[in-house]
Amino acid sequence: MGVSLPRPAALAARLETPIEDWPYLDEGTLVKTRSRKVCMTCHWFRHHAGVNCIPVLTCQLHQGLIAHGEHLVCRCQGWTDDMTRQKGWAPEVA
Repeated sequence: MGVSLPRPAALAARLETPIEDWPYLDEGTLVKTRSRKVCMTCHWFRHHAGVNCIPVLTCQLHQGLIAHGEHLVCRCQGWTDDMTRQKGWAPEVA
């Protein structure tokens, strides 16, 4: 396997933080959009079952929470198409 590279202490601490404790993404990160390029269609978007099974919406790229509803009308500059849409559901391995 590969050799793991050292991480800055701040990044390592943030990656170990429970998802529910991540900060919410602000208007400086998310911008309103009227296209299909919204958080929900992004490769980095995830949802998790939070406390009492209430969905927690997250951006893995920014390590932040997305407010409910914002995932349908906002995106960030790091938006990327989902891998299944880029390469197909089961790409042929050469």
